[in-house]
This record gives sequence, C-alpha cells and structure tokens, in this order.
Amino acid sequence: MEELYRFGVSMEQSLIEKFDKLIEKKGYTNRSEAIRDLIRESLAADKIEVKNELMFGVISFIYNHHQRELEEKITDYQHHNYKSIVSTTHIHIDNENCLEIIILKEKAKRIKAIADKIFSYKGVKSGKLSLVPMV
Repeated sequence: MEELYRFGVSMEQSLIEKFDKLIEKKGYTNRSEAIRDLIRESLAADKIEVKNELMFGVISFIYNHHQRELEEKITDYQHHNYKSIVSTTHIHIDNENCLEIIILKEKAKRIKAIADKIFSYKGVKSGKLSLVPMV
C-alpha cells in the first residue's frame, strides 16, 4: 500500500454539509475515501480527453427558452457541427425551461469544445458532458 499524505481543504459550511449528506447516502465511511473517488473520476475523465480518440459524447443542458435569441444560437451551432451530431432530443420542462440532449460521435477534444461553447451561452442554466470511449 502506498504511503498516505494528509492535506487540508477549505470550503463553505453549506457545501461541506451537502457533501456529507451525499457521502452518507452513497455509503462512504469517511470524507477521505469520497474525495479519493472524486479525484480518481476526474483523472479518468482527463485521461479520456487527453487521448483525443473517437468516442461518443452526450451533452445535456437546461436552458431558458425565453432568453433572447438563445434557441437560434443553439440550433445554428448544432447545424454548424452536424457531422459530429448523431441525434438530439428536446424536452419542454415547464413554461420557461427546456432540456436538450445531444449525442455526438467525434474526437474527445472536439466534443468537449462543442459542450463548452453551448454551456457558455447566456440563458443556459446547467449542463453536463459525458464521454464514452468506443470499445
């Protein structure tokens, strides 16, 4: 077993309370193991991006469809990247919000660049990118 190193982490009380609830729900016995898993997950995601191999990506995001010109920007950007996009799904959440899911087949760095651009649009409230290596 490798030698363990101790270090401190500072964060807001509300954030650590939410984290403690999450790790309890997931069954962790302590914060250290949960943080180690988060670091491992982050390193694995970085490794996928660094390889820059052909893979599948799923971009999911929620946006305010009342935001001026946002739907047009999203649609135009998707048309600009039509060769990478396999499928899209649009879901009306409520009177104000929509969920868009875009499935892509492309090199990892390009998928990430597409996601980052979409997430940067004013009116996009939250987003997530999942990369899945091809077998």
